[in-house]
Amino acid sequence: MGSDPSESWRNKSNLNSFLHKTTPFVPSQSLPKTFIRENSHWQPIGKDTVDFFSLGDIWDQYYEWSAYGLGVPVRLPIGETAVQYYVPYLSAIQIYTSKSLAALRNVGEDSESDSWSDDSESEKHSKSWDATSEDSSSEPDGSWPARDRLGHLYFQYVEYCPPYGRIPLIEKVTELARTYPGLISFKSVDLSPASWMSVSWYPIYHIPFRRSVKDLSACFLTYHTISSSFQDSMPGDSEKDFCCTIGGKNGKGSAAAVNRIPLPPFGLATYKAQENFWLDPESEDQERFATLYSAADSG
Repeated sequence: MGSDPSESWRNKSNLNSFLHKTTPFVPSQSLPKTFIRENSHWQPIGKDTVDFFSLGDIWDQYYEWSAYGLGVPVRLPIGETAVQYYVPYLSAIQIYTSKSLAALRNVGEDSESDSWSDDSESEKHSKSWDATSEDSSSEPDGSWPARDRLGHLYFQYVEYCPPYGRIPLIEKVTELARTYPGLISFKSVDLSPASWMSVSWYPIYHIPFRRSVKDLSACFLTYHTISSSFQDSMPGDSEKDFCCTIGGKNGKGSAAAVNRIPLPPFGLATYKAQENFWLDPESEDQERFATLYSAADSG
């Protein structure tokens, strides 16, 4: 009888349980590296093929979470267990590609040209970031120009509304994609290592309900790469093993098996998270959490 892959997480800390549950496992395909011409220097070294996914498939992972919340198993101080539900919101995203915004308009997205606004705030940000990249492209001899390392800024977004004024992640992405269709159509191999997104998670309810469980009021901000460049630098082998090949959403039958790429957080910020509740002092993950917090602080 096969064991449930999630069983290995039951002896981890509550924060580790949260990180595991909030990691999207995105359906992937393989592409020979020889097919990648313009940005091959962004791809993993020493591999003949590159696993990639579409950004649209990332958002599909958040569809049900946005509608019903994502359940995270946690251990309570009283020795019982509960499932805390969180709702995700898009907090920020930056997308860098090998082509400039103008080139993408002319070559790949002519049908969308009427939806672009040269006077929009996002476009102004794009222009200012592109100008900054151009100005910083003079590098010491032997180093890559900044443009080659970062690429061209296609889109960036930062959410400033308070939590009660935000719309669900899926609705926000759909809204933004009307102007920037690459949010759905781009593949991870199209994106530079500088591309990333962050998702904020707010608690909504827990089952079974318990009064006065202050530890469950914590909020989180997770940072994820959306480029293929880092597919070999995941933090743990257990996550790799968990998602090399798994079944469809219902996990039924090998016929529905599909390769998936996990996108675990590379950075983490918390609010009102009590260390004695979320971290296990005997856990081996302390160093990992310190690295995640540091990455978020340096962003």
